[in-house]
Amino acid sequence: MILINKSKIKKVVVAYSGGLDTSVILSWVKEHYKCEVIACCVDVGQGDELEGLNEKAKKTGASKAYIIDAKEEFVTNYIYPALKANALYEGRYFLGTALARPVIAKKIADVAKKEKADAVCHGATGKGNDQVRFELAFKALISNVKIIAPWREWDIKSREDAINYAKKKNIPISVTKTKPYSSDANLWHVSYEGGILENLNKEYDNTMFKMTISPENAPNKPTYITITFKRGIPIALNDKKLQPVKLITELNKIAGTNSIGRVDIVENRLVGMKSRGVYESPAATILYMAHAELESVAIDRDTLHFKQFLSFKYAEIVYYGLWFSPLRQALDAFINSTQKYVSGSIKLKLYKGNITIVSRDAKYSLYLKKLATFEDDEIYNHKDAEGFINLFGLPTKVSSVLRRK
Repeated sequence: MILINKSKIKKVVVAYSGGLDTSVILSWVKEHYKCEVIACCVDVGQGDELEGLNEKAKKTGASKAYIIDAKEEFVTNYIYPALKANALYEGRYFLGTALARPVIAKKIADVAKKEKADAVCHGATGKGNDQVRFELAFKALISNVKIIAPWREWDIKSREDAINYAKKKNIPISVTKTKPYSSDANLWHVSYEGGILENLNKEYDNTMFKMTISPENAPNKPTYITITFKRGIPIALNDKKLQPVKLITELNKIAGTNSIGRVDIVENRLVGMKSRGVYESPAATILYMAHAELESVAIDRDTLHFKQFLSFKYAEIVYYGLWFSPLRQALDAFINSTQKYVSGSIKLKLYKGNITIVSRDAKYSLYLKKLATFEDDEIYNHKDAEGFINLFGLPTKVSSVLRRK
């Protein structure tokens, strides 16, 4: 680890959420580095968690607190590019935390420049992915500013230690020793990990969820919704045009009521270990399914298959904290070109955790019923298939004949 000259650190901007770790960090950094501490909280849809943070930050040691509303930017510049890419890490994780970190880092970098800070500080642990995401973003945006990562410096080794420190310093916290799992919330998801969830044989507790209800308590009648897209971006819900944040907020309510969007996975962290994560992603689950369905109708086969291949890489790039990399920007150029004809509407049926495609209405559909039908048609000549198969299978036939010899 690169040692930081503490005497040169006079002002630090701390990524602040008001949770256990960052509350302890505000106090610890001020005490340990004997410097001015500025709290910066970026609103990406945490909701009630933001209430009273300004006052709380100052009581905990901050000389100043920034509360920055970045919800619109989060959706349009981070969530929507990932949606257009259909980026799912390991096929199941909608990247809710991974997508939020670069926009948070960007806003913190802006504050650091404005305040002429000597360092920035984050509360990610030395075992997690977020330390990489924050620090790679800072290196891309403010390479001349020092980075402080308390979890790699202090003597606190566990959440229980952090709770004890908070109590000792009279820092108000909501986490308790009896409910120690970590939670991260934003517009795109709520994540739960650590603590009681580290036992892979233990079923999650339904009472912990914030955005979804259990299938047992979901309505006994299905809910029908229609999502309208323009060039791969959702623009309307049930034929009503909505701004990005409003659309996702409404979808979260509708999908959550129908128990859509829960996933319990064991994922491969960037640092090398496997970790269990339980996620709620109601709107994301619906939008990804609807978007992929519209693409299946509007994008030609070869482009769609290549895009599906790149979706895996795009998700990996985001998960690994490489949002500001040239590769991600280059992939966006390709993905955006594929979305030229992805306009239209998808109707879905939601019922007790399940989603069914009801209808597809693509403005630039490549589906030709006269060609696809199993009934009599005047377009497709069945005899053409024989020559196609002979040529397509020629390498297989030649290999088989010569290898036998």
